Amino acid sequence: MDIPVKKLLFSCDYLEGAHPKIMRRLMETNLWKSPGYGADSFSQEARARIRSACGAPQAEVYFLTGGTQTNAVVIGAMLASYQGVIAAESGHISVHEAGAVEAGGHKVLTVPHTLGKISAGQVRDVLASYWQDETHEHMVMPGMVYLSQPTEYGTLYSLKELQDIGDVCQTYHIPLYVDGARLAYALACPENDVTLKDLARLSDAFYIGGTKCGALFGEALVLPKPRTIPCFFSVMKQSGAVLAKGRMLGIQFLELFTDGLYEHIGENAIRTSGKIKAALREYGYQLYMETPTNQIFCVLEDGQMERLSELVEFSFWEKPDETHTVVRFATSWATSEDDVAQLIGILRGQQP
Repeated sequence: MDIPVKKLLFSCDYLEGAHPKIMRRLMETNLWKSPGYGADSFSQEARARIRSACGAPQAEVYFLTGGTQTNAVVIGAMLASYQGVIAAESGHISVHEAGAVEAGGHKVLTVPHTLGKISAGQVRDVLASYWQDETHEHMVMPGMVYLSQPTEYGTLYSLKELQDIGDVCQTYHIPLYVDGARLAYALACPENDVTLKDLARLSDAFYIGGTKCGALFGEALVLPKPRTIPCFFSVMKQSGAVLAKGRMLGIQFLELFTDGLYEHIGENAIRTSGKIKAALREYGYQLYMETPTNQIFCVLEDGQMERLSELVEFSFWEKPDETHTVVRFATSWATSEDDVAQLIGILRGQQP
């Protein structure tokens, strides 16, 4: 009988469960009774700590269960029926959410990206083009801007880039929304100069990712200015996005925002991805682009990719030509040094 080879798993950054502190606290409180729907004391305290970390004492904080759900509910709530959302062609809402935004009745207005990012100039051009068109009333109105930090390519918006895009949004009176599914990996990255306080100051809405950053599941939506979205709890309920046992979310974010855990939980991913990138360079592999965070993109010849896939699980990304494929390796808050050493050994043995 053939014994299946156990693969090394580097396909994404949410393969593991949750940080031990979260698991411990969930077990400690398992039989406690508490109010539902996020009215519990854990959720209340988690909101208070998030407001403090963001320097936004008046912010409204809501807990949702996943990134696609958060994006679809927030974008649907912020846009009028005749509006769409500006996003990079590579943006998560454009590619990897199965048309969730469009299913809600809003078009994703995509623009070309540079290493996953869009610029203030591009946003300005889209908005100016719409308003200067004499037939714009027959068209979808650009009603908000969607960014992610980090981007789908693991790159980072600088503080200046974020400020410039925010300025354009203010000029045209539309909101800026930032997807922070992997925000912990941006915060842990030495190249990053955007803080939680900056996001609260410059965006109209953003979320703090938990699912990919040490929680079992969950995202924390921050609306820095109260009543940015009227009756948002009711919108969540209507969308099936309210968890009855809300403390399951509150406890997780309470732990993530205790003793600065969230701001440091991504450091392991940055350190281990750095080792993998260094090995890829040393052994002659072609990096598709330089990424400072936990996602690593590499160009492989298709035959080599097939051989490597027998030992390592990674993600398909795109086809640059007929004989090569861009693949992604991702590290996480829990990636082990042993797995990294094994991966490096495999890469050494199969170097181009």
